[in-house]
Amino acid sequence: MNRKFTYTILSLIALLGTATAGDVGVVNFGTCIADSKMGKQEQASFEALKKQMTGVLEDTEKKLQEISVKLNDPEYLDGLSPEGEDKLKMEFRQLSEEMQRHQNQYYQVLNQANMKIVQAVGTHINNAAEKVAKEKKLTVIVNKDACFFYSPQLEVTSLVVAEMDKNFKQEEDAKK
Repeated sequence: MNRKFTYTILSLIALLGTATAGDVGVVNFGTCIADSKMGKQEQASFEALKKQMTGVLEDTEKKLQEISVKLNDPEYLDGLSPEGEDKLKMEFRQLSEEMQRHQNQYYQVLNQANMKIVQAVGTHINNAAEKVAKEKKLTVIVNKDACFFYSPQLEVTSLVVAEMDKNFKQEEDAKK
């Protein structure tokens, strides 16, 4: 992994060393996700999934809280038989385990969804950047995060977002 990163950086330096300032463009990946129609749609889907999963967690947490209140109420426990108290404690343990499973699943699903979004939008950014590079006769377009500094004249993010939106509209029209 470290070797691959080093190779990538050296390749980028070599490529940029042969390119003139007019041959290079810089794109902000985060802005492309935040401002493009596809990025906004993916973010909305992610938020809907997050909201749905949060609802399940909140329901389980509410049940746990209710049982916890009962287990911490000496008067309530005095009114229960030993079997009833054991049953309540067992229910609490089961709900705690269920809560833990839901939380693990929540994080896994959200991580996977986030990676899917980054990959999908990344592919669209690559395609749009390629078209922008051809139109503007650029040798290379790099991610802003790969630069320590760049001149604002090299910024092509708005062009890439516009191309992404154009491609997104075409894909949506094709689906209809």
